[in-house]
Amino acid sequence: MSGGPLAGARVVELAHVMAGPLCGLLLADLGADVVKVERLPGGDATRGFVPPDLDGESAAFMMLNRGKRGVALDLRADAGKGALRKMLEAADVVIENFRPGTMEGMGLGWDALSEMNPRLVYCAISGFGSTGPLGSQGGFDLIAQGLSGLMSITGEGPGRAPVKVGAPITDITAGILGALGVVAALHERARTGRGRRVETSLFEAGITQTFWQSAITLATGESPGPLGSAHPLAAPYQAFRTADGWINVGASNEGTWARLVAALEAAELDSDPRFRTNADRMVNLEMLVEALAPRFAAHATAHWLRVLEEAGVPAGPVASIGEMLAHPQTLARGMVAEVEHARLGRVRTLGSPIKLSDQEPSEGPGRGAPLLGQHTREVLLGYGLAEREVDALLAGGTAVQG
Repeated sequence: MSGGPLAGARVVELAHVMAGPLCGLLLADLGADVVKVERLPGGDATRGFVPPDLDGESAAFMMLNRGKRGVALDLRADAGKGALRKMLEAADVVIENFRPGTMEGMGLGWDALSEMNPRLVYCAISGFGSTGPLGSQGGFDLIAQGLSGLMSITGEGPGRAPVKVGAPITDITAGILGALGVVAALHERARTGRGRRVETSLFEAGITQTFWQSAITLATGESPGPLGSAHPLAAPYQAFRTADGWINVGASNEGTWARLVAALEAAELDSDPRFRTNADRMVNLEMLVEALAPRFAAHATAHWLRVLEEAGVPAGPVASIGEMLAHPQTLARGMVAEVEHARLGRVRTLGSPIKLSDQEPSEGPGRGAPLLGQHTREVLLGYGLAEREVDALLAGGTAVQG
């Protein structure tokens, strides 16, 4: 977004795969000039996440890296590190999601960079954070989902195999938390003139998703288990099979419970002492589901959506990804957008979930993901390297121009 609230902010993204690139993506959506620096050879590993691909270009890479300019440098070479250092001298933000200690090993850790550029906001996203007994370990979403407790509360019920959340939720949440931290640090810098180190991790991002379950455990000393689609604190609040699919029903308080019972024409449930209050319904959740399931199975999803909408009971279908992408609400909110790719032309992608006043409905991420090193020359020149220096980097293979 060329005129967004972060317009003028210069972000150097030294990140790969998901959490760091998602952080950069969100900042780019808010107007920052995000330069993705990929290490040679090969670049971001996500370029190899195929299939699916569009004419050889990874769909996964293009999804996470739209809106950015791209530079390719060999950071094993002193000349490559020198070019990067020159960029970081002038940057407002740097994002990295290397294993802790990697940046320090290149002489580009927080202490060195903050001394060189006191205004720099340094965002570090790792597997487990930089401190504690796991601080030196690398991180993956699956591992973080397990240790954070998420996999113990995800799945169909006790005794079943552990199930991870379908989306890489700790990567995604860590990227969002990183972007929030960067925006906060930039706000503070406007007052103090100094940058700050922002840090989060996949592990902490996973823990952040356990608010309700952690509240239960801290209050009772007992760890809740998986409930399928059900809620740990309110009922009925889950998916029910219909005659032709599934529907989510959110009758999570006494008012919506009364309206649900009326919509189902099941007055006997309203007077049943097992279901009188939410606490009763939670204690007797299995019996509640047994009472409700046959009623929902008797009609199609569309029937129940219409009936429950008229009754004022929150409900919605369980959509596939394809159905979600084609839904009128998805399209109305600009969540499917098109960007211009250097090789492929117009490519569809997800739009920004953050909407700002005075933003045109058609305004969105105009630039597609960069080819490897697509903007190397223009970026390095723009960050103060001389023409001869850039020529030497390119001629020696320390940099690549896509």
